[in-house]
Amino acid sequence: MRAPRRLLAPAAVTLAALVALTGCAQSERDTTSSEGSSGSGGGGGTFVFAASSDPVMLDPAFASDGETFRVARQIFEGLVGTQPGTADPAPLLAESWTGSDDGLSWTFQLKQGVEFSDGTAFDGAAVCANFDRWHGWTGLNQSQNISYYYNSIFKGFADGAEGERGIYGGCTADSATQATVTLTQPFAGFIQTLSLPAFSMQSPTAMDQYDANNTGGTEDDPRFSAYATEHPTGTGPFVLDSWERGQQVTLKPNPTYWGEAAKVDEVIVRTIADGNARLQALQAGDIDGYDLVAPGDIGTLTDAGFQVANRPAFNILYLGFNQADPALADVRVRQAISHAIDKQAVVTQSLPEGSEPAIEFIPETVAGYNPSVTTYDYDPEKAKALLAEAGQSNLTIDFNYPTDVSRPYMPDPVATFTAIQAQLTAVGITVNPVANRWSPDYLDKIQGTSEHGIHLLGWTGDYNDPDNFLGVFFGQQSNEWGFDNAQLFDALTAARGLPTRDEQVPAYEAINEQIAQFVPGVPISSPVPSLAFAPEVQGYQPSPVQDEVWNTVSLSS
Repeated sequence: MRAPRRLLAPAAVTLAALVALTGCAQSERDTTSSEGSSGSGGGGGTFVFAASSDPVMLDPAFASDGETFRVARQIFEGLVGTQPGTADPAPLLAESWTGSDDGLSWTFQLKQGVEFSDGTAFDGAAVCANFDRWHGWTGLNQSQNISYYYNSIFKGFADGAEGERGIYGGCTADSATQATVTLTQPFAGFIQTLSLPAFSMQSPTAMDQYDANNTGGTEDDPRFSAYATEHPTGTGPFVLDSWERGQQVTLKPNPTYWGEAAKVDEVIVRTIADGNARLQALQAGDIDGYDLVAPGDIGTLTDAGFQVANRPAFNILYLGFNQADPALADVRVRQAISHAIDKQAVVTQSLPEGSEPAIEFIPETVAGYNPSVTTYDYDPEKAKALLAEAGQSNLTIDFNYPTDVSRPYMPDPVATFTAIQAQLTAVGITVNPVANRWSPDYLDKIQGTSEHGIHLLGWTGDYNDPDNFLGVFFGQQSNEWGFDNAQLFDALTAARGLPTRDEQVPAYEAINEQIAQFVPGVPISSPVPSLAFAPEVQGYQPSPVQDEVWNTVSLSS
């Protein structure tokens, strides 16, 4: 056990102030030290960060959860990153890019002299190998809960029927330092999507050597290849040292990293599911930082000299309706449940201070937000009347919710469930609670099967484009929502293909109203997430999309 840390003066800080504490820590990954990027660490000891759950696996292309991505961002990089502290795209492994006038071709100028950590060259051929890998998946790998992001963004695979092969048209390696990706239809958010960890560049050599596409796996881990659990290989500032499942992931500096060398000698991402246990671990000096700080703990931490930072809210918590359930297929039932929920009470009882009730499925800061959408204000009597009209006055329904997890959009799922359950009971709905552990059971049930009813879930935005929320949720048929709405699907497809933001905004405003009238679920809130750090932590750069890479982190003595 690590010795408790000496406490310094109280330091409650905002995101901007925490970045200011970085001192001379550099904010760009393409900056090397005066001695070059040795990757040998800065002699800075071990940075221990507590995560709320284990990664699912370490191949980000097969992931959709934040804890997998938290680790993956240290190992892997994509063509596109984000500007520090924002959700806006920025060059990373691609130094620049140009798009054709018709939006169907994108040419990337690649950073020179970059290698994957196994020594494989990062070049145009490696870029195309990754794009072709995603498009070429077959069988189980096409499942929504396995290749979630590729399904949501590219919407088809190479073996699909005509019209079902998605928007990826191909990739050519023009040279070692240039690759061109073609699309079958325009997609205005294409560059923004490439900042997603799911589209990180991975070593073609390692993926082939360790059978990365083999999701046959074992009975316990059916989707996990040797690559995904033991040999993830990217170009990032860290490499996998060891993974004790359910306990911790240990990372070491990448000795051949092209950018700024890590300042610490080791990173440990420790799994501590309980929020109070994370708090106690920080207070005891056993960890250096953690995410998803409970609102009631902020005062305690700042009074004791710990650093607290708030990320800008870039998420949405919702109650989803699975319309594969016959009762939920009736819009009157969905409207009734919406009127039964007092969102302000749910926020007050279960979400961080500063959170506000939501009226649609995107945060206010995202283009296309419509402040005038149809709303379903809290009205228990109207809820009862709608249930009676639908012949469902004695409705019994499964209510699925996760346990043993905290998410930025759902810091205390049990408390949120409890608040909503009481409100539904008050209008005569009998709730059958169905609780599952978050990973892998809950996500697999909600996204991978139709065996669920109403359910708590949410989304932390990955890039600043409305398609990242609305398209991911409602762009095509899915197990989660259980409906087939061609009009909505077509509207979202058309909007994401518009060439300019000025054209997109009114289109997405109209779509938000269309969604509001369709009532696929109840948007609850965009909660404000907080992080906490020991006083010695310097150089941590919070991001609204959690694009937080730890080669800039150091520990002062």
